Amino acid sequence: MKPVSACLWCGAPLGPDARRAGGRTTCPRCGSQTTDPAPDAAELEAAYGDWYRPADGAKRYHLGGDAFLGRSRALLAGRLDAAAPPGPILDVGAGDGSLLDALTARGRRVTGLERGAMRADFVDLPIEDIEGDDSWAAVVFWHSLEHLPHPREAIRQAARLLVPGGVVVVAVPNVDSIQARLFGDRWLHLDLPRHLVHLRTASLREGLERDGFTVGEVSNLRGGQNVIGWLDGLVALLPGGLDFYQAMRKPEARKHPMTRAQQILAIAAGVALAPVAILGTLVEAASGRGGIVYVEAQLG
Repeated sequence: MKPVSACLWCGAPLGPDARRAGGRTTCPRCGSQTTDPAPDAAELEAAYGDWYRPADGAKRYHLGGDAFLGRSRALLAGRLDAAAPPGPILDVGAGDGSLLDALTARGRRVTGLERGAMRADFVDLPIEDIEGDDSWAAVVFWHSLEHLPHPREAIRQAARLLVPGGVVVVAVPNVDSIQARLFGDRWLHLDLPRHLVHLRTASLREGLERDGFTVGEVSNLRGGQNVIGWLDGLVALLPGGLDFYQAMRKPEARKHPMTRAQQILAIAAGVALAPVAILGTLVEAASGRGGIVYVEAQLG
């Protein structure tokens, strides 16, 4: 790993006056944070390992978590289909392809960018290498922008690819959220070192607008993953070193091993704390400081 010298989002120098803490450096210009020191390619490969997304489309979550994610992608597909003009849609960081499946069912032509290119509609390429200037109806960064080594350049590439009036959709953790402030370095959605940039709603909006987009819908609920952020943080405050998020993952999809008793205790604690997590999510949304921010923006 090597120290960073510039903000990964706005490019401002990160000199000795920049605040460095918890493996992140805060940009004095835009307020976003950059993972510091920056992992190299080998360190990132090790950080993802073979647990982050198991091969062959294996399920990752207990208690119907994968099915819930599929339904949420179907809702997103409906919104995208209505918001975007006619044409193909590019999903940057397509994961298991649930969003592509839902869009295909609506008659959309789709392509997903994903490491390993496990499906015929996936390609293992950076967005910089995607062809078709001014020909894509929408570009989606669904919990993927924060993983990219050059996130701002990825937004500029989206502008290159989109037709006039095309739509970019971004969902990212909000480092200025109430849960981020409450849980600090233990916040689930920091996800170091896999998350390389940590954005605020204001910095995300400003970056999109500077790159030629008109921001429309901004939501603290559409991006999902708010409740899980609260649950993981609340359970971690309890004695015993419980890990709710890893307990919800299947054994082959866990970062570290866990006994059956640890899993049951963590999930039981999460169930008990669910009302608090839901209340926290609603308070965040009402204050505009949700754990996840969702933004739709139109080119031009």
